Amino acid sequence: MAKGSVPSAVINRLCLYHRCLEEIRGAEGGKDKLNYVSSSKIAAMTGINPAQIRKDLTYFGEFGKRGKGYPAVDLLRELEKILGLDRKWSVIIAGAGNLGKALVRYKGFSSRGFLIEGIFDQDPLKIGKKIGHIFIYDVKEMDKFIRAKDIDIGVLVVPAQSAQEVAEKMVEGGIKAILNFAPARIDLPAKIRIHNVDLSFEFEELTYYLSQ
Repeated sequence: MAKGSVPSAVINRLCLYHRCLEEIRGAEGGKDKLNYVSSSKIAAMTGINPAQIRKDLTYFGEFGKRGKGYPAVDLLRELEKILGLDRKWSVIIAGAGNLGKALVRYKGFSSRGFLIEGIFDQDPLKIGKKIGHIFIYDVKEMDKFIRAKDIDIGVLVVPAQSAQEVAEKMVEGGIKAILNFAPARIDLPAKIRIHNVDLSFEFEELTYYLSQ
């Protein structure tokens, strides 16, 4: 099935199933010891209905055996292939403020195959310095850097007024996927995948429930 025909909600749940299987693997001492896992067990760990889990997985093939469940090692490997976690992905970050620095320092990205190759900023007091082992480059050089390093993913943590311009520079370099933390709408060609992360929005959703 073509990737574009799979609902984004299904992909989000696949990420949960993958984390669930990783947790089971860790609890059982390594993937070689994994046997079968049922949709009911995955449901208990994720809070997702077993029927929904089975339906989601059928988008990508038939993985289970009736009465036994899913061969956990095989399912884990298949999910890694589907989600692209069986390879390394190169990443750059635009914006060397507090959030950009925190993202660079987060160890969880590299352990999951997301390798940060550089961080970019326009502040001359930051350019040329390092965050950990990652250099801060001039944002003017970003498109050249992207082409030279064949960067896969761009992360935007710049002020709202700069977001469109910096995103366009990423696309000029050849990036086709952007994770946007800037509180701004980015207008790019349809072929560019943009995921928006608005932390204020997430807080507001929480306060709605707290206020009820």
